[in-house]
This record gives sequence, structure tokens and C-alpha cells, in this order.
Amino acid sequence: MQNPFSQRSGGLTGPATDLIPVTPDDTTDLTTYALALYVETGGMLSIDTVAGQTRSVEVTGFSLLPVGTRRVRATGTTALGIHAMVLA
Repeated sequence: MQNPFSQRSGGLTGPATDLIPVTPDDTTDLTTYALALYVETGGMLSIDTVAGQTRSVEVTGFSLLPVGTRRVRATGTTALGIHAMVLA
């Protein structure tokens, strides 16, 4: 099968190319900043955005949060099964 992404350069207007599990941490940024977050089990998310702001938001299960994210904080985060959608 042909890979439709093989000739495409990564950009912010297209889909993520990988999904990385996230372990919330109060002091460490994600290894790759996320284009969006996917959450399996709802709850609160405390994130640091790529704009440098700390935000808290409640999400439901199987949610997609399309916000550029550099850190998911442990303090204030109760949601589970968090994945970063990234350009690999």
C-alpha cells in the first residue's frame, strides 16, 4: 500500500504524524510539543500552552483538545489516557 504521507512535508495545517503517551509532570516539558491532546478518560487537564500560559480545562472521555501544548501538569490533572498528537 502506498503511504500518502511519504511526500508530504510536516506542517500545522495537516494531520499529526504520531501519537505519544503523556505522563503528566509539573516540571518537564513534553519531548515534542503537541499539536493537540487526545484524552481517553475525562477529567481536568492542567496544561502549559505553546503561548506560555497555564490553563485548566475539564474534558470528557475520548476528547480531542486542539491546543498547542508544551507541558501537561501533574498537579490539577485528573484525566487519564492522555496522548500528544505530534509531528514526528
